[in-house]
Amino acid sequence: MSKLKDLYLKLCMSSVFRGVIEKPLFKSFSAYCRATEQDEKIKAYASLASEIYTQGGSLTDLTCRLIFEDENVYIKSRAHRLPISKSIKEAVKNELLVFESFAALTTEDFACDMGLIYASPFRSKKIDLIRRYEKRISGIEKYGYGIFSSYCMFRLSDNKEIEPIVSADKTAITKFVGYEDERARVVANTEAFIEGRPAANTLLCGDAGTGKSSTVKAVANRFFDKGVRLIELRKDQLCHLPYVMGKVSENPLKFIIFIDDLSFNQNDDNFSMLKAALEGSASAKADNSVIYATSNRRHIIKETFGDRVGDDVHRNDTLQENLSLSERFGLIVLFQKPDKKLYLEIVHELAKRNNIIMDKNELDIKAEAFALRRGNRSARCAEQFIESLM
Repeated sequence: MSKLKDLYLKLCMSSVFRGVIEKPLFKSFSAYCRATEQDEKIKAYASLASEIYTQGGSLTDLTCRLIFEDENVYIKSRAHRLPISKSIKEAVKNELLVFESFAALTTEDFACDMGLIYASPFRSKKIDLIRRYEKRISGIEKYGYGIFSSYCMFRLSDNKEIEPIVSADKTAITKFVGYEDERARVVANTEAFIEGRPAANTLLCGDAGTGKSSTVKAVANRFFDKGVRLIELRKDQLCHLPYVMGKVSENPLKFIIFIDDLSFNQNDDNFSMLKAALEGSASAKADNSVIYATSNRRHIIKETFGDRVGDDVHRNDTLQENLSLSERFGLIVLFQKPDKKLYLEIVHELAKRNNIIMDKNELDIKAEAFALRRGNRSARCAEQFIESLM
């Protein structure tokens, strides 16, 4: 029996890591080992190599990532500090040794098996997978497991699946200019959240284009290695807030539930769901999650002058309830439209970072003219101006 066929049969016996061998990489390897004709083997190998290339070019790294992402009975039990039987521990050890051998396969192993001089090359190396896996588990509060181990930001799909945002915003908080005090308050609150100290649900409100949403995403990126993940919900998905918090409540990671551009109309059904979460309702709360929302409105509820009259007997009480929703956020951070001085500071710093050389007075005049055409000054306007120069 060939080395590859023997390895294939051992992989087929995987039980704890059953989910791993259902992935495309191992399905291609299975097709290769089951092929009886030379052309079938070559096609199956091409499919396997293509999958490796798509995922970065290293068989070893891809195998490790699939192992780390796998949600199995062992890692869940370790995460929740539940007892694990001796038989499962033994199975994990044996299966990891098999995956370790698979991860160390070389292009030459396949070329020799096919009787070829050349095969599409990929990278691989020998590793101690048991040690790596144990290290990963020992830091599970930072690394997590399943899809949360590899991605920082997630969204809720229309069929209520939490799915990764593969092309998520990589904004770093060090890249911002201005609003240092505002961002420092959000960072400090997040640090308290990570350390298990009291942390507040946070509302970032204020003028458009001041960097509220970017701040939340940058904070999530900054603390990814500390175990923070972001799950974005649309306003129309707030009815699923208890479901999302329930799904992550037992996870060792920390979750920011992010609601962008929040505002409500009168009698909005989603109003009560958010209100319940902010007030700490048992059905809409998880100890390892916190709500960060952004809004261009300080009071969130859209209100007209007509709302202040009408036939409501206790109209004032109704108004106060609507206007007080924002007060239920423990932390409110106001991002105001920048004045001319701050606007130009942002322009100067962005010009410096992008190696734009221009007389300062000329730069200021053009920046002001650009803002005038846009109708207002903002951090976003400054970025757009610099992009126009580039």
